[in-house]
Amino acid sequence: MQWRPPNSSSTSAALRIARLLLSGMLCTTSLAVAAQPATAFEFLGFKFFERDDDEAGIVDPRRYTVSLDVQGADPRLAKKLNDASQLVTEKDRPVSGSLGLITRARNDRERLVAALYEEARYEGIVTILIEGKSIDDLPADAEFGSQPIPVSITVDPGPPFVLGQVSLGGDAAGLSPEAFDLVPGGDAGSVRILKAEKDIVRKLKEQGRPLATVTGRDVIADHNTKTLDVAISVGAGPIAGYGVAAVDGTQQVDRDFTAYMAGLEPGRIYSPDDLDAARDRLTGLAVFNSVAVTEADALDANGNIPTKITVTERKPRVFGVGATLSNTEGLGLEGYWGHRNLFGRAEKLRIEGSIGRIGADTDIGKLNYNAAIMFEKPGVVGPASRFFANARTVFEHPDAYDRFSSKASVGLAYDISKSQSVSGEFSVDYSKITDAFVDNRQYLIVSTPLQYALDNRDEKLNPTEGFRMLAYAEPAYDTIGGTTFVKLRGEASAYQALDARDQYVLAGRVNLGSILGAGVEEIPADRRFYAGGGGSVRGYAYQGIGPKGPDDKPTGGLSLFETSAELRMAVTENFGVVPFVDAGTVSLEEFPDFSDLKFGAGVGLRYLTPFGPLRIDAAVPLNKGHGDPDFGIYAGVGQAF
Repeated sequence: MQWRPPNSSSTSAALRIARLLLSGMLCTTSLAVAAQPATAFEFLGFKFFERDDDEAGIVDPRRYTVSLDVQGADPRLAKKLNDASQLVTEKDRPVSGSLGLITRARNDRERLVAALYEEARYEGIVTILIEGKSIDDLPADAEFGSQPIPVSITVDPGPPFVLGQVSLGGDAAGLSPEAFDLVPGGDAGSVRILKAEKDIVRKLKEQGRPLATVTGRDVIADHNTKTLDVAISVGAGPIAGYGVAAVDGTQQVDRDFTAYMAGLEPGRIYSPDDLDAARDRLTGLAVFNSVAVTEADALDANGNIPTKITVTERKPRVFGVGATLSNTEGLGLEGYWGHRNLFGRAEKLRIEGSIGRIGADTDIGKLNYNAAIMFEKPGVVGPASRFFANARTVFEHPDAYDRFSSKASVGLAYDISKSQSVSGEFSVDYSKITDAFVDNRQYLIVSTPLQYALDNRDEKLNPTEGFRMLAYAEPAYDTIGGTTFVKLRGEASAYQALDARDQYVLAGRVNLGSILGAGVEEIPADRRFYAGGGGSVRGYAYQGIGPKGPDDKPTGGLSLFETSAELRMAVTENFGVVPFVDAGTVSLEEFPDFSDLKFGAGVGLRYLTPFGPLRIDAAVPLNKGHGDPDFGIYAGVGQAF
């Protein structure tokens, strides 16, 4: 069976190519769904509760063998076609009778053609044979005698096409095709064209026109020049404001509160950015499994665009456990219980506790204990705001000090935009500390921590581009000792993929800190700066970098500098290797003097999971000092930064 676009001279050619451009996107979406296992529960690559009988529920189960031959293609295209073929990906699962095999084969042809069109291969030839016969020569009631039934797929991809003439019409006539990556001689893949259409429509919607839509599309393949001519026409529609937002799917979450948190105020001029922000804000409440915010396809009687918010709710209660492991810091265990929707308006209550340094010290009294209760209420002064309050008790024994602390704080956070947020709080902290300078000294610190964050990373758990910046200032006063000081900290991290497929990502981080207004002996030990260990300079002990006091214990300092660089390399879809270099120093002065900058280097392994990468890092100190370990091993969830 030969399957190719008709000659460009016929009108039907343009219609068929346009239709297949759309089907390419639909097939790609259905492929992602169809490729998922139909049974069992899978975690970290292991399947649980999987039925041994693959034929359960299948009428007249028939098995088959399949071969896929991609002629003259590069390995990447061959893999893409292999992944697109359901005959291949589902070969271990039987079909329902001979008709089921024929149906799967014909659907497969559409999938493979769609995959070729995504790669701008508009002259591709797909041939599928069952028992040596073309699927188009087989009647619907054909029966196959072989067991298993032999199936062969042959694909001649043909040459890639490039864009020829590109024109925009209708209300998009004033826009430049180049602004949407439609460049003569450029990529002519179906995904690129569909994305350009979507971006053009969004550009007009950003002018406050919710009804903007594609009104015409001409796509013509010239098989002589191997070019694809594209003409797209778009209608903008009128400028409109928001109508009433309807809410569907709420059960335990208050319906009016859901509409309020969406922030789509009636009468305000429409913007697709507002819909994105509403979706993100509702998702961020953590009470919904799914959130869809859509506009209607017509204006209401007042000339406004109605919107609809459709949600499904999550279970309100949640609990979890976690662990960290390091040869320099020991084992850490933690657990929590939480309620996501305490009073029906996404109020959160969380109780958590942890034990650390297990195995790092033989004295059980030297373990670290941490317990906290936290409350958060969103939308207190507008949809972008949230009130929070917490109380925490800590009893910890790192190398630098012994500390008991009880702290309570209240505050308010506000999202300026999708990527920017600010917060401020009022905090009271009572502590009793023994360190190199004091013995059981008591502190009662009243402070007002302030924070600004800018985060435009493409992903939070495993970013491949963008950056994150954090600025923190905490004016504080010790009501017992009479000391006033200000703690300042700034942190920035950046991420850049080095290739189109994000297989190689360069990541960097810089962290600076300074305490002004008091000497190091007057500052509580837990508020000084320390460096070393996981999340800091790997290869060194926790708090192991910086000035030392009696018994060679770290004292902490008034200033900090840290930096890290990683090359995150994807070996497979799930595994990665990360070589890295860290550096850091702590100084007794208010500003780092870099006189004792410590370096660590190593390599890590990453295993990607839906809840973030699992991380194992091994590092060595490059300029090892007295008392420093020979190496450090660290494990946790998420990237190092």
